This record gives sequence, C-alpha cells and structure tokens, in this order.
Amino acid sequence: MSRPWLSEQIQAEVRQRAKGLCEYCHASEQWQYVQFTIDHIMPVVAGGSNDIDNLALACFHCNRRKGRSQAALDSESGETVQLFNPRCDRWRKHFRWSEDCLRLIGTTPIGRATIEALALNRERILGIRAADYAVGRHPPSEDISPIHPN
Repeated sequence: MSRPWLSEQIQAEVRQRAKGLCEYCHASEQWQYVQFTIDHIMPVVAGGSNDIDNLALACFHCNRRKGRSQAALDSESGETVQLFNPRCDRWRKHFRWSEDCLRLIGTTPIGRATIEALALNRERILGIRAADYAVGRHPPSEDISPIHPN
C-alpha cells in the first residue's frame, strides 16, 4: 500500500504548528538525527484524510508505536480509551513531567494509555531527556510555564 502524499507546504505547516516537537512525547526534532514524520491521527485506512487537522508531527518511534491505533487500555481503570489527539486534546491536561523531568506522568486515562501504548518512557528516550536536561534543552518551556486558559 502506498503512503499518502503530503506536499512540502503541508509538512512545513505541521512542523511549524508543532514548534518542532513530537506532539506525543515532546521530543525536539532540532536535536535528533532523523527528521520527524507526519502522523495521520486517524489513519487513512480508518477513514482519515490528509487534511492538516488530521496531521501531527511525530518522532519516528511514536509514529511507529502508534501505527493504526486510535485507542488503548488505561491500566489504572481497565477501560479502553482514545489515544491522545493533538488536534483536540491539550497536552498539559493529560501529561506532566516527573520531578526530575525525565518521565512523563499521565494525569488522565488518555494520558496513561498513551504513555503505555507509545512507550513514552522507554529507556532510550529517558537517556535522551537526561542528556538534554543537563544542557538546558529539556523539558520544553511550554511544558513548564504557567498554565493559561484555552
């Protein structure tokens, strides 16, 4: 099956809107060796479109782990819930950083299920976060600034 084609303009708009961050794990594309991918939030095979409102910037790992999934199990409640949707969910409502800023903590069923399904606290990303933290590149400033309405 061929991948849906996205124009360079659409890809640039997605990157700009995401401010260069993976919209799931909040890794910065700027410090990675591989360019991030464009994720279809609702997969094309499930009826999703190439419309910019269905696209999110995702690091390779998050995009691969998410795949065609749209829901996952929240281990705390035992319920299957929708995965985090960067177009309609606010990141800071569902996630926060641990005190040492290395681990993501899910504050809602959506956050917990997304962390588990996408392995957002995998060993490799913890090492990257620790190295970035040591040089002041992590966490992203918008993740720690005061919460604003909207």
